[in-house]
Amino acid sequence: MSEIRHPEKVKNKESEVLPKPKWIRSRIPSSDTFKSTKEIIKKGNVVTVCEEANCPNLGECWSKKHATFMIMGDTCTRACAFCNVKTGKPEALDQFEPYRVSQTVKNLGLDHVVITSVDRDDLGDGGALHFSKTIDLIRQATPKTTIEVLTPDFLRKEGSLEVVLKSKPDVFNHNLETVPRLYLSIRPGARYFNSLKILSDAKDIMPEVFTKSGLMLGLGETKDEIMQVMDDLRSAHVDFLTLGQYLQPTRKHAPIKDFISPEGFSRYKEIAESKGFLMVSSSPLTRSSHHAGDDFLKLKELRVKESS
Repeated sequence: MSEIRHPEKVKNKESEVLPKPKWIRSRIPSSDTFKSTKEIIKKGNVVTVCEEANCPNLGECWSKKHATFMIMGDTCTRACAFCNVKTGKPEALDQFEPYRVSQTVKNLGLDHVVITSVDRDDLGDGGALHFSKTIDLIRQATPKTTIEVLTPDFLRKEGSLEVVLKSKPDVFNHNLETVPRLYLSIRPGARYFNSLKILSDAKDIMPEVFTKSGLMLGLGETKDEIMQVMDDLRSAHVDFLTLGQYLQPTRKHAPIKDFISPEGFSRYKEIAESKGFLMVSSSPLTRSSHHAGDDFLKLKELRVKESS
């Protein structure tokens, strides 16, 4: 069984671009629910990673009134080679943003919400207090909504993780994104073992929180490297792993080296499950927040079974 497809390469000025295979498809949104979601988000004056990162699942998620919020502005202090979010000098934090997000969550009627952010290396705490305020205000606005945070690495921001966890998110997510060998070219502002440590520390500080991390595949990593990252994550007691296909946002971003077939993703799912992850989501269009609410409910059920 072939796990990786190497299509014929098309050369461009900036990089080589691989044509998408037939299994990479995004639906064109048209439903009334999609339009309603878009209007609520616009009216709420909030930023979503769905739009900023050109997520291929935007149409599906917004058609279900699901959205992932990106706090602390739309400008990142880092320049990761895979990310479509703009880089530059961010504006000062908007102190009213946590409230607007909480009201938008309420207006969308979300049972589960994912809150992520840009990197804010310019802030003393990396934006940890802003995360905490957002969690607290969502709890006040919609007490039954479960909350998942997808945080930056808080590199050299001592005490920031504790600030976020003090507000007791239901899921703590931090993505490793790729294998250690590729960090210098793909995540030059990050450090692999710092990212791994934040996941381990989150579980040590708050054992009851579900921890989660994800990888993009197709950047040139090897199968052995992927398996080693799986082992590293299990050593950090991470509960949930997501694996998805990297899709090059523009020709100036890191090129796609391979497209992994759906069968290849299924095989990686089997391997990850055999290593002891409580849950694994692995497919070409898997993203950290895709089906996050449904996955959270499954995680709760699995933990109950484990403890019984």
